[in-house]
Amino acid sequence: MSHPIRIATLSLNPAIDQTARIANFAAGRVNRVEWEQSDAGGKGVNVASFLADAGIQVAATGLFGSGNIEPFIELFARKGIDDRCVRLEGRTRVNVKITDPALDQVTDINFPGLTPTAADLARLTETLDQLLAKIDWLVLCGSVPAGVPNGIYGELIDQLQARGKQVLLDASGAPFAEAVTHGPDIIKPNIDELAELVGRPLAGPAEVLDAAMSLIDSGIRLVVVSMGPDGAVFVEGDQAVHAIPPSIQVKSTVGAGDAMVAGILTGTARGLSLADRARLATAFSLGALGELGPHLPPMSVIDDFASRVQIKKPS
Repeated sequence: MSHPIRIATLSLNPAIDQTARIANFAAGRVNRVEWEQSDAGGKGVNVASFLADAGIQVAATGLFGSGNIEPFIELFARKGIDDRCVRLEGRTRVNVKITDPALDQVTDINFPGLTPTAADLARLTETLDQLLAKIDWLVLCGSVPAGVPNGIYGELIDQLQARGKQVLLDASGAPFAEAVTHGPDIIKPNIDELAELVGRPLAGPAEVLDAAMSLIDSGIRLVVVSMGPDGAVFVEGDQAVHAIPPSIQVKSTVGAGDAMVAGILTGTARGLSLADRARLATAFSLGALGELGPHLPPMSVIDDFASRVQIKKPS
């Protein structure tokens, strides 16, 4: 193990993920829930949870509604995550996922989030200032809540890098497009987010590689593009690998991309080569697919997955 990198994750728009299993779900009639589970979620919270599972010290910050903060406090306490969350009036949004095993479908119902005030954002800035003394990396991920400018991630990247910190960005839409021009150290779009960013459809690893190279040329150090069951393309400098996962039984797709982010950072903390980081990050993602909620199986299972990930040149 190399020097432990110190990490914090930022969730501007966290969520409580409520999953309900309903066979043959149909709109317009009464549906009976067979099973349900509520998880403290949002991309930044998920990343922190996966990092903690991997034995990495992590702090979580962001804007959280005090009205329903208990699931977050409980998760942070259970996993030893340093709670640096800014508490706001009101309730954190709830995302309802209806999984239908009979039709093999997932229906998402996403509620609106909190609308932070200028004073809330000022408290967040203060919290980040205190955290900066303790961290090397800040993970910026997820959507930006109503009333917060799309440029917030870009501004944060500039401020953090000016203070010698490194940034991993995993967002989408306008906040992502704006922030990418500020040169974050690592980005992890999925193939659809990358296609939206470069303004053209991307079919397969060769086209993904081409689009990722243009971002490397703009000053981003590592670009990781997830492509679902087709694996992920990792591009760093003039090196590129395509990691192809073994097929496994999927229990839940919640947080698979966030697990990959945690795997990238764990591989970075261990000082692994690009190919080995790709193996580990893919294994984290596979680990999340086999669990319900943002949790990893034991590291022995992750290591086994990593050994079964195929690495080739993107083509």
